[in-house]
Amino acid sequence: MARQITIDKLSSGLWTATFNNPPINLIDPDTIGELQDLVAELESDTEIKVVVFRSADPDFFLAHWDVLADKRKVAAMPPGPTGMHPWIDLLVRLSRAPVASIAEIRGRARGAGSEFVLACDMRFASRESAVLGQFEVGLGAVPGGNPMARLAGLMGRGRGLEVILGADDFPAELAERYGYVNRALPDEELSTFVESFARRLASFEKYAIVGAKALMDEVTLPADAVFPSSLSAFFKSTAHPGTRKRAASLLERGLQRRSETELRLGQAVAEVSSSK
Repeated sequence: MARQITIDKLSSGLWTATFNNPPINLIDPDTIGELQDLVAELESDTEIKVVVFRSADPDFFLAHWDVLADKRKVAAMPPGPTGMHPWIDLLVRLSRAPVASIAEIRGRARGAGSEFVLACDMRFASRESAVLGQFEVGLGAVPGGNPMARLAGLMGRGRGLEVILGADDFPAELAERYGYVNRALPDEELSTFVESFARRLASFEKYAIVGAKALMDEVTLPADAVFPSSLSAFFKSTAHPGTRKRAASLLERGLQRRSETELRLGQAVAEVSSSK
């Protein structure tokens, strides 16, 4: 089976990780496994200072969770080192890893894709193509990775609830204004900016990066204990008949395929609701 993530070690202190899981970079159990392996390397390598996440697909950074994955098998996946479900485990560990993590976002990062970039330390987005969002409530589900906890710290309660409850798409410029991403940059400048910034960080001493980040973590990261209840709520809500009906309708319209439904998912979930 082809790997979904390509790791390029540009130097001992700077790595890039590129997602490539056609057709639209869905997140599935194999994605989780590969990310867990990568996070373990980030935790143990004594020289890595910066990791940049990007996508080989300009339209989809990480589309969202694979809604057709067997939920019973997913729920039964063995816990990670934190003792939590592996999805929660890798998000928590990534956010606390002794490196600076940067998401270079082109295309869509919704649902679990949004949860992933929120777990990164910094997010830089293409002004022309990046779209972020948490569409789960529009589907009838509670977001499983508790993006609520991270969004509240980034943009405040009101705007956080606008993102979560509105279940709409947030283009890069609006995402920047709300604090969802650090900056929205012209697409042709994005990679140059991110690489320059990443190389700048990688030129500094690791102990200084790790020490400063750890102190920032103490006052900005949600407590690990808030995450498991969100995933439990997700599994419970996805078993609701209304959620299944909405998911089936979206699948008929092209969910999980390279389609207009995926490209404008925020609008699509609203159309499913209005057609009921």
